[in-house]
Amino acid sequence: MTSLPRPATALSADEARRIALRAQGFLGAPDRKSGVRGVLRHLGAVQLDTISVLARSHELIPYARLGAVGRDTVESAYWSATPAGAPTPRPHAFEYWSHAACILPVEEWPHFAFRRRAYRARPHWHHDLPDGAYDQVIKQLRAEGPLTATELGGAKNKGEWWDWSESKIAVERALMYGEVVCTDRRSWKRVYDLAERAVPAPLLHDDLDDAECLRRLVRLAGQSLGVGTRADIADYHRLKGEQFDAVVADSGLVPVTVQGWDKPAWADPEALATTPRGRHRTTLLSPFDSLIWERARTERIFGFTHRLEAYVPKPKRIHGYFAMPLLAGGKLLGRVDPAREGKVLVAKQVSLDSPKAVAPMAQALREAASWVGCDSVAVGRVDRPGLAAELTRALA
Repeated sequence: MTSLPRPATALSADEARRIALRAQGFLGAPDRKSGVRGVLRHLGAVQLDTISVLARSHELIPYARLGAVGRDTVESAYWSATPAGAPTPRPHAFEYWSHAACILPVEEWPHFAFRRRAYRARPHWHHDLPDGAYDQVIKQLRAEGPLTATELGGAKNKGEWWDWSESKIAVERALMYGEVVCTDRRSWKRVYDLAERAVPAPLLHDDLDDAECLRRLVRLAGQSLGVGTRADIADYHRLKGEQFDAVVADSGLVPVTVQGWDKPAWADPEALATTPRGRHRTTLLSPFDSLIWERARTERIFGFTHRLEAYVPKPKRIHGYFAMPLLAGGKLLGRVDPAREGKVLVAKQVSLDSPKAVAPMAQALREAASWVGCDSVAVGRVDRPGLAAELTRALA
């Protein structure tokens, strides 16, 4: 007998917004006991990026949720410090391709088997490797232990930044295939090791079929988002729409409708079980934060259009190189493009939606300055010139 489809729960736009904020760790008391590793497990993925203005994005993610957690604490929570030649400790996380290049909880290693198989099934980068180059990297890691690309023979061919050496191409390919893993960094360089040595033995297997992997990742994405459309949930770990379609019915997520959303949505049933309540975080967000990394979702939930302009030619930028949205009271109220000049945090360009955004922007800037070791904040251009003096006073 075929069961009838479960009727969809109806949510208001405000309910959906609050569910999303709580799911992402911005509503309610921060889980300081679980700390940075708790944030990583809760989010399921923390995106990496090379840009460092206020701090690197992987540092900004726990800071936005926990407050001024020590930056060394952030690094040690993600990566296992492994001196060359030393035994590999049990890692807490590994780096892999999820939403983009991400830090992922090591417990999720088995659930990316589908992606490792997919990478093995097709060529990449259109780079040809000489015979033996791949095997040589594996042999060297087996003999010498964890190594950086430089220690493997050099990361570049002395050309442009993307002109990788043969050893770098080989070890990155091995990482995609799952034969090599990165669980550590030294001076921001990946440290590669054999997966068989670095990944805990109970997790080191690729016998989960694609459906099992996809069900888990769809469920995790739904939990991390609270509520989302097909595109929202699939995009969290960069799944294809048809992959989402194949497993969503068995993922544990439940269908919902959201006021003002023109597409079907699904929610984590635990997110629907209680009404989101508690204190809202006031903070600056990395453009790579999972609360806002998908532009269409950000516009739908917050009515806020945001774009990373770091790769936009300077004359065409509207809000600045690394404009960070201001979250306060559960809403996005403006943004600031920061820079550090010695002990001064410079708010080069500030956008404020209304006079009500002045006080929270000042609070967020003061806290960010203190966190990165600055003792004052200087204000550059404000898009509402009449609010510039008020912001300066609020910062004093």
